Amino acid sequence: MAHNAQGKVWTYADDAWFEGDKGVLAPRHQAFWLASTVFDGARYMLGRAPDLDRHIARLMKSARILAMKPCLSEAEIEAIAWQGVGKFADDADLYICPIFYAEEGAVVLPDPDSTRFAMVVRESPMPAFDGFAACLSSFRRPARDMAPTEAKASCLYPNVARSVGEAQKKGFDVGVILDPSGNVAEFSYANLFMVKDDVVTTPVINGTFLNGITRQRIMQLLSDDGYQVVERTVDFDELRVADELFATGNYAKVSPCTRLEDRTLHPGAVATRARELYFEFAAKA
Repeated sequence: MAHNAQGKVWTYADDAWFEGDKGVLAPRHQAFWLASTVFDGARYMLGRAPDLDRHIARLMKSARILAMKPCLSEAEIEAIAWQGVGKFADDADLYICPIFYAEEGAVVLPDPDSTRFAMVVRESPMPAFDGFAACLSSFRRPARDMAPTEAKASCLYPNVARSVGEAQKKGFDVGVILDPSGNVAEFSYANLFMVKDDVVTTPVINGTFLNGITRQRIMQLLSDDGYQVVERTVDFDELRVADELFATGNYAKVSPCTRLEDRTLHPGAVATRARELYFEFAAKA
């Protein structure tokens, strides 16, 4: 699940494109010191941008959850994304990251009319299907009344970083995060699936972690392919005896978990098939 070194980058800000990075924040800006920032991530791969419209729709929802007012329409953002894609080779693997942030505010509440937009499009090769190691994290996902958990908000990611840092100090890549009730929520920054006796199970959405767009797509693709896919409450001990564990997320799409604490696993048939199905879908999206 490690992210690759980045190559060519284009940034859209202030109604123009800039090669490389572009500074947009000042220390006094609301987003800089009070984290009024939301973002999303989409992929361009195989000459397509699968589910780009759904990523943009989620960005709009995230902005409203944080009391911002989107300053562009979904159609306008999609057009900007395709402008950015056009600055790269047709066969490039790209990461498309649109962002809303607030410049002004009253006390701690952002001024909706100060909402601004930026986008980063960068080269980002698809990671190899070679697996990652995970351990139980001591950090948990917050409940929906403790944080804006239904938004893809930057303010949630320091907690993600704590779980990753803890895992890496122990010799793993990421953590398995529990929800406030002690049930499995997800991996540190990706949705979690387990396979047992040919049944594919993923933790039910309960307001503590995002219902990932790639998660939803993989569930549908596996179901259409004849697999039994179940959403329910999952206990961590169930992961210890699972036949397979794998993650879904926009960055790598499908990644097999090849070590859970002291147990070694192998990339399984279901994870392999899920990845095949996703790439087949993406090629026609």
